[in-house]
Amino acid sequence: MDDPYQNNVYQQGTEGVGDNTYTHYGEGGGGQDGYGYQTDYPPQEEDAASDATEGHDEDDQMYEGEYQGIPHPDEIKAARRAARLAAREKAKAAAEGVREDEELADQYEGIMEDCGHGRFQWTLFVVIGLALMADGVECYVVSFALPSAEKDMCLSNANKGMLGLIVYVGMMVGAFIWGGLADKIGRRQCLITALSIHCTFAFLSSFAQGYGFFIFFRLCSGIGIGGSVPIVYTYFAEFLTMDKRGEHLSWLCMFWMMGGLYASFTAWGIIPHYGWGFSMGSEIQFHSWRVFVLVCALPAIGSLVGMMFMPESPRFLLENAKHDEAWMILKRVHDTNWRAKGEPERVFTVSQIKTPKQDDEFIEIQSSTGTAFQRWMVRTTTLIKQVMMNVMSLASADLRLTSLFMAIIWFTMAFSYYGLSVWFPDMIKYLQYEEYESKVKIFHREKVEHFHFNFSLENQIHREGEYIHDKFTNIEIKSVKFEDSLFEDCYFEDIKSTQTFFENCTIKNTVFYNTDLWEEKFIDCKLENSTFLHSKKGCHLNFQEENDILIYLVSFLGSLAVLPGNIISALFMDKIGRIHMIGGSMLISAGCTFFLFLSFSQAAIIAWQCLFCGASVAAWNGIEVITVELYPASKRATAFGVLNGLCKLAAILSSSIFAAFVGITKVIPILMSFSALMCGGLLALKLPETREKLLL
Repeated sequence: MDDPYQNNVYQQGTEGVGDNTYTHYGEGGGGQDGYGYQTDYPPQEEDAASDATEGHDEDDQMYEGEYQGIPHPDEIKAARRAARLAAREKAKAAAEGVREDEELADQYEGIMEDCGHGRFQWTLFVVIGLALMADGVECYVVSFALPSAEKDMCLSNANKGMLGLIVYVGMMVGAFIWGGLADKIGRRQCLITALSIHCTFAFLSSFAQGYGFFIFFRLCSGIGIGGSVPIVYTYFAEFLTMDKRGEHLSWLCMFWMMGGLYASFTAWGIIPHYGWGFSMGSEIQFHSWRVFVLVCALPAIGSLVGMMFMPESPRFLLENAKHDEAWMILKRVHDTNWRAKGEPERVFTVSQIKTPKQDDEFIEIQSSTGTAFQRWMVRTTTLIKQVMMNVMSLASADLRLTSLFMAIIWFTMAFSYYGLSVWFPDMIKYLQYEEYESKVKIFHREKVEHFHFNFSLENQIHREGEYIHDKFTNIEIKSVKFEDSLFEDCYFEDIKSTQTFFENCTIKNTVFYNTDLWEEKFIDCKLENSTFLHSKKGCHLNFQEENDILIYLVSFLGSLAVLPGNIISALFMDKIGRIHMIGGSMLISAGCTFFLFLSFSQAAIIAWQCLFCGASVAAWNGIEVITVELYPASKRATAFGVLNGLCKLAAILSSSIFAAFVGITKVIPILMSFSALMCGGLLALKLPETREKLLL
């Protein structure tokens, strides 16, 4: 008696020229066409008909566009496959055989065309778009929270600089780690783990009271979110067909812009509101900027929840010889899309998919012996070796030149973009500071006796003054400097100070009660019989003054300005090609940098920032699309992770360099940006065009 399950048994056979690196599944039983999975659908009798088709003759049905000469979608797909087959046969005649990875790529492309583009891809688009949005938010979190955090935690200039850079350090490390792991243990699993780490440490950082814990938590948070960019693009690209890839990956880039808009809007809406927090004594403070840090984790949380319902990339599963799992996921994509389009009767007929052989049998044998710790060590060591070998393979003969060109383009683009992103707001702050300094009031040799100062002092310099039997109570002192002055028998109570110093002053018989005036604010002063009682701990935090709304507006407009560039790049990515999009955008951006020589006011800087951001975003979109397409599936996420890590290294260097020239000269930052963009733009024109290239 025949085995009723024989059609579901996969038999391995060999074929091909030279070394056989692929196995075929489903070739034995399963009907005359060899479709082993068709037993999922019961055979119908000849005369059987569904209710939907009852009363209609099959020969009478006609495609409604036939009268207008419009080809049927199935005919279009068949034409595409025929064109690819003809190109492959031509290459075979010239090179005596087709690379087997190209055979898999061609077959996978045909399967994705059968699956169609619809509800599944759009759902995945939103879910992983939130992860990309979280990456965009992360780039702004510290810069928006820093003006308040530096007061809340009494940060020095050195600590502020380190806090601003630590996020990029974490993202650089995370891109390298998660990109490499995604090619070995899966795109979905790595993205879920990375987002979980990010959400956990972002939550902890909002409650961290000390600088050490806060910077550590932000570093770990950056490591987590650093994996989102390389995994998201790799993951989404493997669910797209060739004709949809450039456009939809470009639309995906808009989520990074939305991250900047979200961060700017929430910072403006939350941070200036001092009452949006709570205190537990004087040691634990949860001010509104901490609420902002917490809210910024919401996009990552949304993506994490959505990823729980998303499948693994079938292309990754096929690369790892997990044929059955890949088939089930592809069937799910097919059924989801066609059911949403009103064609649930469409049957997923794929049964044979090429999968490469694996050489990990020795590892599995070793992993099944020894103690649990030994097995874990074997697996971990093996995984690290595999990741490092994958990284080293990017410098192999067939990828060496491509990797070098892409590294230079990524670095030059990031160096200019992130450097100017820091330079624009810093220049605005510098212009504000210059304007503020120009309005300083100077008092020389004033003598005040028996006077009660019950009003705030701001932006003043007092030189060689004498203050005898004076009271300073319940006031705020901001940007005030006392030089070579005498304070005798004075009384200070409930004083809040910002940028206030006493230099070369003599202070006699004076009481400081409940003030934040410490020894650090008395520079080369003589204190005689003076008393400090109940000094305030921490730094004064004034949300009305420390948070300039203009900075939020600048970031908001800069993020919004990339919208036109995003739309243009998405619509024309497949029409003009990746290399022309990258090269043209970088060269236009280089030209925009020269307008920065005309930035003499805050309004001018904002205008040139919007122009630069709008022109450069098309290059970013093209770079990310072509990076996905240039590398094979087994190295795609690794290459993207290495290049994205290099991008963050460029961000660290340029942020430090450009910030050092603020207030000194604008020539060097502008020339450095121009040179980098010109170099990267011209080099991009030497890259191979990939818009009609199969995803290997």
